[in-house]
Amino acid sequence: MESSNLDDGHGEEAVAWNQLSYLAGFGNHFSSEAKPGALPLGQNSPLSCPYGLYAEQISGTSFTSPRKLNQRSWFYRIKPSVTHEPFYPRLPRQNRLVSEFNHTTSLATPTQMRWKPVNDPEIPTDFIDGLYTVCGAGSSFLRHGYAIHMYAANESMVDSAFCNADGDFLIVPQKGRLWITTECGRIKVSPGEIVVLPQGFRFSVQLPDGPSRGYVSEVFGSHFQLPDLGPIGANGLASERDFMVPVAWFESKIRPGYTIIQKFGGELFTAKQNFSPFNVVAWHGNYVPYKYDLSKFCPFNTVLIDHGDPSVNTVLTAPSDKPGVAILDFVIFPPRWLVAEHTFRPPYYHRNCMSEFMGLIYGDYEAKAEGFLPGGASLHSCMTPHGPDTKTYEATVGRGGDAGPVRVSETMAFMFESSLIPRVCPWAMESPELDRDYYQCWIGLRSHFSPDDTPPTHP
Repeated sequence: MESSNLDDGHGEEAVAWNQLSYLAGFGNHFSSEAKPGALPLGQNSPLSCPYGLYAEQISGTSFTSPRKLNQRSWFYRIKPSVTHEPFYPRLPRQNRLVSEFNHTTSLATPTQMRWKPVNDPEIPTDFIDGLYTVCGAGSSFLRHGYAIHMYAANESMVDSAFCNADGDFLIVPQKGRLWITTECGRIKVSPGEIVVLPQGFRFSVQLPDGPSRGYVSEVFGSHFQLPDLGPIGANGLASERDFMVPVAWFESKIRPGYTIIQKFGGELFTAKQNFSPFNVVAWHGNYVPYKYDLSKFCPFNTVLIDHGDPSVNTVLTAPSDKPGVAILDFVIFPPRWLVAEHTFRPPYYHRNCMSEFMGLIYGDYEAKAEGFLPGGASLHSCMTPHGPDTKTYEATVGRGGDAGPVRVSETMAFMFESSLIPRVCPWAMESPELDRDYYQCWIGLRSHFSPDDTPPTHP
C-alpha cells in the first residue's frame, strides 16, 4: 500500500511494521505488487507500463550466466533510480570501511585474536556511520574476496538510503531490532535472525529499540546460496521455505534533499534526489533481499562417537570456483543435544586451512568458559591453533566416564569461515576492546602424559 514518510517507529507506523507479511522460499522467482495490476503481463518492458510506471532491471549476475545461476529482478517504479544529481565523495571522508585488503589498508597476523563487545555510541550514530571493517581478504575491484564488519548504532537513518556496490551484506543483529526498508519492501529483523541485502540494493535502517549492534559479512563477486547436503540427503539444515522475502511496498511522496549513500570500492559517495528510492510499486524476479530465523535451523550431530566437523552447521555459503571451497561460509552453533560416547564433546583442538571469525549472539559458547561475550568476536586465521580454553578442558576431562546426553541450550554462536587468509584493519588491532590477554586462556593447559598408565579400553 502507499505510504507517507517513515516516522520514528511509534503510532501507526509501528503497527504497520508489526503486521508485515512475507513471501516464502529461497532462489524462487517471486512476484509482488502493492497495487493490483501493476505488474505487466506477457513482457518485462512494455512501451507503457501499468499506472505510468517505469520498468527497471537490477542484475546480480552477468546476463550470460547459466540459467541456474542467473539472478535478476524487474522493478516497476514511480521514478527510475537514475534520476539523481552526481555522486560526490561523502564528507567527512573518515570512514572505517575497507574493500581492498593490502599492506596499506590492513595487517597480517597469525596470532589468535579476541574482542570484547563495543559500547553504545556516545553521539548520534546511524547504521552507516556505525559500520566498521574488522578484517577481510581480496578486493571488491577484482570481484573476489570478503570483508567482515561490525556495527554499533543508536539512531535511525533519516532521509537517506544506503547502496553497497561492492558486494552482498549478510547482517547478524546481536542487540536491538532492525527495521529495514528495501526496494522490494520492508523487513523486520531481530537478534536470532539474519538478513541478506544483495549487492546494489538500496536500503534504509531504523532502530526501534534504540542502541543496536551486530556483525556483517560481505562477499565480493559471489552470492550466498544454500549448501549442498551430500550424504545428509534431501532434508535438514536450513529449509528453503523458512527464508522470508518482503512484499512490495512503496512511497510516492516528494522527498526534497533525499540522500543516496553509495559504497563503491570501500569509499562512500553521496547523491541527492527529490524522491524516495522506495518507490517500487511492483516487482518480480529472483534477485531479492531475504531474512532467516536461526531457530528454524535443523542441526545434525554425532550419534555415537567423536565430534562432527562444524561445516555440518552451514546455513549459507558463498562458493569459490573450486568445488567444496568457500569464499565465505556462514555457520551456526545453535541449541542442540550432545550424545557422543567416550568422546571429548567440546570442539577439538584444531589447525585449519580455513580462517574462522566467530561471534556470539546470546548465551555462552561451549568451548570457552569465560571471556567470549555476546557482542564480542574472535579470529583464528589459517593454520593458527585454537580450541577449548583451559577451564573448559579441565572441567570436561575432570568429569570422567560418560556424562550421558547433555543439551546445549540458551546459546547461539556463529562463524564466518573463509578459504582466504584475512588481513586485520589497524583500528581493530588497536581497539580498546581487543583482549590482549586472550592467549592466556590456553597457557594453563598442563601435561597429562603418564607413560606408565594402562591404556583404556572401550567397547
